[in-house]
Amino acid sequence: MVVLVSRSGRHLQRYNQGRRQVVGCIPYRHKDNFDLSMADEDAFEVLLISPQRKGKGLLFPKGGWEKDETIEVAARRETIEEAGVCGDIEGKLGTWYFENKNGDTAYEGHMFPLFVKEELDLWPEKDIRERFWMSVQEARKLCQQGWMKEALEMLVSRLTSQRRRTKMDLFSRISRGSSGHGTVLRLGCRAQVLAPPPPSPAEEA
Repeated sequence: MVVLVSRSGRHLQRYNQGRRQVVGCIPYRHKDNFDLSMADEDAFEVLLISPQRKGKGLLFPKGGWEKDETIEVAARRETIEEAGVCGDIEGKLGTWYFENKNGDTAYEGHMFPLFVKEELDLWPEKDIRERFWMSVQEARKLCQQGWMKEALEMLVSRLTSQRRRTKMDLFSRISRGSSGHGTVLRLGCRAQVLAPPPPSPAEEA
């Protein structure tokens, strides 16, 4: 069950040595169909949202980490409240230290990947934010927060490394096979690779 009201107030807000602790997610999904020859980072998309205060650029969902919740619970809650998506939280991408534009508030930011499994039609901040699925290349251009761009690069590095290992394993299995049948791989998306055709009688002679 999803609560359709955002948490408000700062009375439970966590601080670490004067820095306000915030936590967020980079929601992502694999494309339904892709060619294994495409660039590895083109095999998935990320979700960005508009800021509350309208201006240039987009951002990933994030907000305050509160004392009555774990960091993973806070990351999932903020993503539901701001972006209206649910899914699996994966290993933390890192910790960043930054200040607001005025330089009068210091932050400690934590970011996680979230593999999206459900998009909600109604969510707490639906009326004040828009959400946009886009390529990694588009996200690099439109994300307005430098530290979030760094988190995005961490996610890209992780996912592309996983994909390269998967492709290497797939091609290895194809090369060992002799049936000539296609091999199908499913990794959050669909892809098909055909093994080389069997040699002709002339080649075997």
